[in-house]
Amino acid sequence: MKKIALFTLAVIFGLSFGQAQGDFTAGIHGGLPIGDAGDLATFAIAVELGYLFDVSDEFKAGPTLGYSHSFGEDIDTGFGTFEVDDIQFLPIAAAGRFSITDEFSLGADLGYAIGINDGNDGGFYYAPRAAYSVSEAIDIVLAYRGVSLDGGSWDIISLGLEFGID
Repeated sequence: MKKIALFTLAVIFGLSFGQAQGDFTAGIHGGLPIGDAGDLATFAIAVELGYLFDVSDEFKAGPTLGYSHSFGEDIDTGFGTFEVDDIQFLPIAAAGRFSITDEFSLGADLGYAIGINDGNDGGFYYAPRAAYSVSEAIDIVLAYRGVSLDGGSWDIISLGLEFGID
């Protein structure tokens, strides 16, 4: 499954360079694990790269690739403390962005998050988001990032910056 996802991403990015006009994007985000993830991790960082095609004046879509790293927490059991290993994902997704106004947009990323650390099989990736443009090239992004896993999910609320690269 991981090989198929990586091959698909390579094909999508390869085809992106010869298609209609679009924009490269790069983002960096800090987040708080919530739910079950909040019991096992203290903080998360995420970075992402994408290429969004202009589908219409209000809508953009394209591939995105990211890296998410959640820092494991030390848990006191009463009998001792044990350290939870860090959790890492490599999300590969399709991104869609709809401009509500010139400054405000809504969107979502949907795809598969490959689990990187030992024992992490990954799962379906979803990331609804809202963005506010502070300049022509910088957006402030609030997102809910989730990975559906066997028996649960790994969820993070994140805030970050996304940069348009021309």
